[in-house]
Amino acid sequence: MDEQTKKLAEEVGTAINESVQRSTSVAAAIERLREAGFEMELTLKLEIGLRPQSHNETGSEAEGSLDLTEEDLRVLRSMKIKIEPQE
Repeated sequence: MDEQTKKLAEEVGTAINESVQRSTSVAAAIERLREAGFEMELTLKLEIGLRPQSHNETGSEAEGSLDLTEEDLRVLRSMKIKIEPQE
């Protein structure tokens, strides 16, 4: 990965971190934990996978499949991400 690509990937990580820090729902959940008598330490692991864009991709739905576990779906739902079932 060249330096420009590394810098762009770091920008994505920074943007995600800043979003989590500013999230009122995250702050509210942490406050509820404190009220319940707990302190929380949050560590997020972000893995960014990159692949060059194919010249024949038009930006529409790409072919492929994604196998999600129930745990994956639970985490996505907790982040308000909805996955439409494929037909």
